[in-house]
Amino acid sequence: MKKIIYLLIFFAFGIHTVIAQQLPQYTQYVFNNYLLNPAVTGIENYTDAKLGYRNQWSGLNGAPVTSFLTVNAPIGDNFINGDATAFPGGGEINPSSRLYTQNYQASEPHHGIGFMVVTDKAGSITQTNVAATYAYHLGLAPKLNLAVGVSAGFNRTNLNTADVTLADPFDPAIANGNNSQWHPDLGLGAWLYSGDYYFGVSVQQLLTQNLYFSTSTQAVNASKTVPHYFFTAGTKLYVSDDITLLPSFLIKEIQPVPLTYDVNLKMSFQDKFWIGGSYRHGDSFGALAGFNLSSFINVGYSYDITTSALNNVSYGSHEIVIGILLNNRYKVTCPQHGF
Repeated sequence: MKKIIYLLIFFAFGIHTVIAQQLPQYTQYVFNNYLLNPAVTGIENYTDAKLGYRNQWSGLNGAPVTSFLTVNAPIGDNFINGDATAFPGGGEINPSSRLYTQNYQASEPHHGIGFMVVTDKAGSITQTNVAATYAYHLGLAPKLNLAVGVSAGFNRTNLNTADVTLADPFDPAIANGNNSQWHPDLGLGAWLYSGDYYFGVSVQQLLTQNLYFSTSTQAVNASKTVPHYFFTAGTKLYVSDDITLLPSFLIKEIQPVPLTYDVNLKMSFQDKFWIGGSYRHGDSFGALAGFNLSSFINVGYSYDITTSALNNVSYGSHEIVIGILLNNRYKVTCPQHGF
């Protein structure tokens, strides 16, 4: 019985990162901060839809495979139709440029709504998160906005017992158990942003839930979800009128393990394409690239080189994100309020 308990704990938690992160991790969260912070909901004056796929630690049997769909949009005519920073599209003013920042004004107060579906499969365990989000954006100063947001939904955890081989077919760890469970989920966030910097803080998985499959009355140690806390910040540094550096970082706190962090550097070439690199403490180095193909679609790709002990069995991690800009009345080709 102990062997199956250890196996379940490994696949449910340990395989996500070497620091026991229970939720999926992403390299391109800088391309879609909405995944980590509901306050980003409706930050742009178009409907922002993104599809993502991540194959983590490719070559390792049972390693996590994550896919997601996120959609969020603003509500408020003053913002959608008359956003002060929504310059004419078509490449006339690059949102990453020095000129854009000099003329930046805080956006009109407005609401944002959205939803996301995230599926993460690791070994025989599949987790699916479905959540709706809401945010309110308020101007604090002529060039500064604060947004606060909430996400609420459900988390489904499913154990495919056909993939599990037991020495004892009636092992109480899973026998006669609830192998498909739904639990409520809640997250909160805040986002402070201007034309050339942002700060964000959020928490996911606020509602602690049991994560064990047995309904047996025997003593089986129960695993539980824990809150995940995120703090992130980024800024713009101008190399020239066409080239902008965008450094950022993400700090994660997941009890009872120590703090961990990501450091990123993105180099933007006008509003056409970008390249970048990332470092995840104790886990990997990443190379990133993205192209703003038109005012309708953009795409980003990243490859992580594993630096942990898993590099002996892993070929690295691949991640691709496709962005769709719907109702894009200003025909912008890259985000104006997010970067």
